[in-house]
Amino acid sequence: MSKINCFIPKSSTVFEYIQTMEITSIPLLNEEDYSYIYSFFQDADTDNETSLNKRRKLDEFDEESNSLDEILNNIGVLDDHETPTSKLGTPTSKFEMPNWDFENPASEMADWEQGRVRKTRNSTPEASNGTAEDGGRGGGGPQRRLWVKERSKGWWKYHNSDQCPDDEFRKAFRMSKSTFNMICDELDSAITKKDTMLRMAIPVRQRVAVCIYRLATGDPLRSVSTLFGLGISTCHKLVLEVCSAIRTVLMPKFLQWPDEKRVNEIKTEFRSISGIPDVCGSIYTTHISIIAPKTNPEAYFNKKHTDRNQKPSYSTTVQGLVDPRGVFTDICIGYPGSMSDEKILEKSALSQRSNMGMLKNTWVVGGSGYPLKDWILVPYTHQNLTWSQHSFNQRVGELTNVGKEAFMRLKGRWGCLKKRSEVKLQELPMVLGACCVLHNICEMNNEEMDVELRFELYDDEMVLGEGSGDISVNSLQARDSIAHNLLHGGQ
Repeated sequence: MSKINCFIPKSSTVFEYIQTMEITSIPLLNEEDYSYIYSFFQDADTDNETSLNKRRKLDEFDEESNSLDEILNNIGVLDDHETPTSKLGTPTSKFEMPNWDFENPASEMADWEQGRVRKTRNSTPEASNGTAEDGGRGGGGPQRRLWVKERSKGWWKYHNSDQCPDDEFRKAFRMSKSTFNMICDELDSAITKKDTMLRMAIPVRQRVAVCIYRLATGDPLRSVSTLFGLGISTCHKLVLEVCSAIRTVLMPKFLQWPDEKRVNEIKTEFRSISGIPDVCGSIYTTHISIIAPKTNPEAYFNKKHTDRNQKPSYSTTVQGLVDPRGVFTDICIGYPGSMSDEKILEKSALSQRSNMGMLKNTWVVGGSGYPLKDWILVPYTHQNLTWSQHSFNQRVGELTNVGKEAFMRLKGRWGCLKKRSEVKLQELPMVLGACCVLHNICEMNNEEMDVELRFELYDDEMVLGEGSGDISVNSLQARDSIAHNLLHGGQ
């Protein structure tokens, strides 16, 4: 194909035009063909003049109407029920815009990402009709359309109603309605959210219920989402927010070191159980299974759980001191599962209290995994025990069972602790602390735990030998004296 220059001056001749053509294999034209081509380009020149005249007219029109862009922008501002007006504010018919359909790709993309079911803030017919003054938008201003996925809330509405029996409510949330209401009242100011123009805030009771149900059952977030009619990510966020509020608001009230009056009451109650005087608490340490962390996983490797389960196991620890009712008075959470009970005790706040003199003239009773100290009583571990030593071990065992049974109820009541936790390692102490606080609230309110929730607690403690640590002579003599008095009816 030959190429032809796009513009030919009027003064040019056919021969000049032919000279501008590229050389091709097409044969030369005769005079009739030349005349035909010359008349063709004359017509083209005429068309060019016509198009130029039209452009001049359009340019003149643009100057009069402040450019076409301004007109389009003005049309974009107009509502669907408004008509173009002149500068004086009266309707004009001199210029009618064509029925152009302007698309908004950004709006369509947002609608596609947001939604499945479309909702408006004003759903009543009166609100949707509008008036001439507000441009037909409704009395409350412009409507905002949202895309929200409808979810069923029937399960939660039933359990939150008076129709749900207290026994059924307790089975789902591990506590009575009265205890649940008290927790909601305590946390109201900390977790209440305000309604926004986009959506209504989730009520406080529903927020607390999501957290407690998740901790109580350990069900997957997908199941919790279905029961409460909320998104999966929303449920996960609510669990962390409520656990944080429990730690901030409820822990100072329901998990605290007892005052002097309460310490004396605890000593009296423990003595009535075992006959051992001046016992202020029973200590125990349990392990919570976790997913292997990405950083320093060997520190959380639990060898004994691995040997028993025949697969790699990782854990974190919870050390707790309880009173005779099984209420926690001190907890230490978050140390790696590879650490022994003795090492965890050394790093805990309980040891710091002892160093500050807060445990003077008192005893803490623990199992054979703890060292014998001036303030810790542990059983004899050597062979060939005397009668007094054997009797002492039985009495100490009764007190250590108080702590162990408290942890059994803790894990039995809050099922999330029996499974491998999926919570991030940095957030796990907050969740475990919330479980301990909720355990205390249930114990203080005499909330009975169902029999089917009880289970055997497997925590393999490392038995420490008599010469494994620095044991003072005073602690050895004090233990022997207590053992002798227990057998022979002393104090």
